[in-house]
Amino acid sequence: PVGARTTVRAMAAEAASRVDEDIAKLVDGIKRLGEGNDDGSTTVTFGTVFNDEALQQELESLVGSLKAARKRGLLQFEGQMLLQGVSDQVVITLGAQPAA
Repeated sequence: PVGARTTVRAMAAEAASRVDEDIAKLVDGIKRLGEGNDDGSTTVTFGTVFNDEALQQELESLVGSLKAARKRGLLQFEGQMLLQGVSDQVVITLGAQPAA
């Protein structure tokens, strides 16, 4: 049915929009928490990001947002999955961001 396909498309678009919003919040959080580098990138450890109360409150899924941002080429970090405690010292690098 056409109506069902339209509903599915609308739900997919809404989910994509939510992911975009979460990635933007994550990027802002990394800029706030991290250290700027000479090349314009920003680095921060996973433990610092994970333990930030503001990001905990704002993001639906921190690890999901990290993976989505990495898939889009915004972030770099070692490993497939970041876990609290085990991955606290893993460095997350946010590439240089264009001026807004």
